[in-house]
Amino acid sequence: MRLSRVVVKNLRSIQFADVTLSEPTTLVIGENNTGKSSFIHALRLCLDVGLSSTFRTLLKDDVYSGVDQTLPFQVMVGVEFTGFQGNENEEALLHGTQIGIDRARLFYRYRPKRTVREILERGPLGRPLVLDDFGWELFGGGNPEVDLASIEWNHENAAFGASPVGLQYLQNYLVVHLPALRDVESDLQQSRRSSLMKLVEASNIDLVEQARLVAAVQQANKEVEASPTIKSISAAIDASLKEITGPAFSLDVDLGLSAPTFQAIVRNLIVLLSNFMMDQFEPRRNGLGLNNILFIAILIEQFRKRAAAGKSAGELILVEEPEAHLHPQLQSTLVAAMRELPFQVIATTHSTQVTSKAPLSSFVMMTQRPGMAPAVRTPLSAPLLMPADRNDLERYLDATKSNLLFARRVMLVEGAAEQILLPPLVKRVLGIDMEREGISLVAIHGVHFRPFTRLFSPDCLPKRCAIVADADLGPNFVPQGDDPVTNPNLVSLHGPYVRSFVGATTFEREITLRGNLAMLVQTASELGAPRLQADLAAQIMTGGILPEVLKDKVLRTAQRFGKARFAQTAARHVVLAQELPHYIGEAIAWLREV
Repeated sequence: MRLSRVVVKNLRSIQFADVTLSEPTTLVIGENNTGKSSFIHALRLCLDVGLSSTFRTLLKDDVYSGVDQTLPFQVMVGVEFTGFQGNENEEALLHGTQIGIDRARLFYRYRPKRTVREILERGPLGRPLVLDDFGWELFGGGNPEVDLASIEWNHENAAFGASPVGLQYLQNYLVVHLPALRDVESDLQQSRRSSLMKLVEASNIDLVEQARLVAAVQQANKEVEASPTIKSISAAIDASLKEITGPAFSLDVDLGLSAPTFQAIVRNLIVLLSNFMMDQFEPRRNGLGLNNILFIAILIEQFRKRAAAGKSAGELILVEEPEAHLHPQLQSTLVAAMRELPFQVIATTHSTQVTSKAPLSSFVMMTQRPGMAPAVRTPLSAPLLMPADRNDLERYLDATKSNLLFARRVMLVEGAAEQILLPPLVKRVLGIDMEREGISLVAIHGVHFRPFTRLFSPDCLPKRCAIVADADLGPNFVPQGDDPVTNPNLVSLHGPYVRSFVGATTFEREITLRGNLAMLVQTASELGAPRLQADLAAQIMTGGILPEVLKDKVLRTAQRFGKARFAQTAARHVVLAQELPHYIGEAIAWLREV
């Protein structure tokens, strides 16, 4: 059984979201304050029995800021399930909520109470509404022709056949939430509600084995008590206690490792770790990252034991920032392991390392929009994104390039030279820090821009993407003046959020401008290109348009030493730069318009 669809209305920073979940592991990604934690909280409102009912009665700040709370409104979270057909426990859990073959739905609603709605049906209430006029309810099932997304505050559940659902019916659907600021060290310490305690309980240790464990503790206690020093300490405590309490309230005192009962043994169990340096040390001596992994491992094993015992009607792990305190290799290992689990996982992440190891179909993408609520989309909902495009993107979106999924605005360039030199050049000439402006510069190491640009659309990622490319024309084809080159292949990619900005020839020729000669002289000197250095220096003393042959020499030098090395060297002398190619300035201006 798995969640296949989630609909959220008016909860915290989410005005509206309607997403399809197609993978066992879903990654909710986006910039800060786009609603990732709100999405997780929405699922808990609807499904988590362990969430206190006080959280289901919403506060003012739990309602989307664009809602006028003096008027009738609704906060709704609806989910649909599939994959439960044929599983007795899961069918029993969802009994009464099914809306078709292998399809069921539950929905949480926070709206005006019934008595208030009845008054509103007859006419105006005569005063502004307050939150005390609202209440929450949990329903399921109903007419499948009534879509979750179409349910408004005044649509009565009975009118489309939905039935109330008591939280007690969801007790066999286990939801575990790991918040972003989790204290896994304390969670690993033994307590009644710890994950280790739950795992031991799920293991169903039989009575014979329990008796052996109790006998072992009794024997260990006897050996401890036999120690003369321990015996004298316990006798001293015993005498002192009797002196204080008197004979009417006295108790006998002994010292031991644990009370000789099975429950006490389990309560005192702790995780012990070993590595090549040390044997059997406690998790508190471990790093936060590995303790994070250890906690998740115990949780997963608890789920497995629970399912094997037939006590389960589905499990859902909600993890915020699973990458917390993990170095890149462990992040990759964790997300790969999560994708292999037989349980559904929904995780929020800021990590490009995590997103680079997951398929595009597993993403729920959230992004800011100027003057509007954040957009919530899935790549599967983008009509322009073809299967071949998705395959290409999954190959391209390694840990470096996947930062475009988190950026406010994106500039796509062809290669490493632009990636290295453009940010410092833009900062020097225009005084604009691209990172502070939220512009991610992504080199795709080629000219295959189409799959990337199809991400940037109203139905997928509604944020601006500028393609900054070379025309790759020889000097004989350079137009007179500053007329831009129109590349028909790139123009065909234009859309509401995509524009291309193309240089006349290649990047190295385009930055060979009179205002950059001093930078290029020092670059040639450091690389060991004395003839180019002399030619550039000579041009500083003259005026007019730079000869095309000089630009060719700069390009050939960059090719000889390697374009990335040339760009790295030029970046060290960028303080001498004074000009930016016109097409790059236009791209920056367009990206900064909104």
